[in-house]
Amino acid sequence: MKIKSAQFLKSSPTLGDCIETNLPEFALIGRSNVGKSSFINTIANNYKLAKTSNKPGKTQLINLYRFNDKFIIADLPGYGFASVSYNIQNIWQKNLSQYLIERENLKLLIQFIDSRHPLQKNDKIMNDWIKYNNLKSFTILTKVDLISRNDINSKIKYYENNLENKVFVFSNKFKRFNELILNELDKYIVQ
Repeated sequence: MKIKSAQFLKSSPTLGDCIETNLPEFALIGRSNVGKSSFINTIANNYKLAKTSNKPGKTQLINLYRFNDKFIIADLPGYGFASVSYNIQNIWQKNLSQYLIERENLKLLIQFIDSRHPLQKNDKIMNDWIKYNNLKSFTILTKVDLISRNDINSKIKYYENNLENKVFVFSNKFKRFNELILNELDKYIVQ
């Protein structure tokens, strides 16, 4: 699949505030500062489409983007460390759970994990929650340009074994990986 157009639609604090579309939707979830916004910008070939930051917790709303007028990507607030209060994190968690379980057009959940680290406790908890709720998902390992090329395949196998999920790798520098991810998404888009 080739991305020909990408457009920011809306930021929403809750499911009830999200715009309704008839397009298939893919939700991006992961720890704060894992690279979800960078993924959006890279596949859109527009590095100003989604706001990125070195400061964890920048994404605080459900941010919707339309691609090729064929599908929606929802960038969700990160879990784990963020420089916001515990109460705000609890509100995010409640809103995210509602969105992930009740969003009618949600076809797939994509869990983003930093490839430089071993499996983190909150990544495993999120993966278990996804399975418990019978949500379709796959995993993307980010920042693979920061590990050796020889380690990429062993990281994929490690996460496939630990998460029992299909695993892809992503880099905004090595764009050859991105085509595999887009081709996987294409399987969930009704032509």
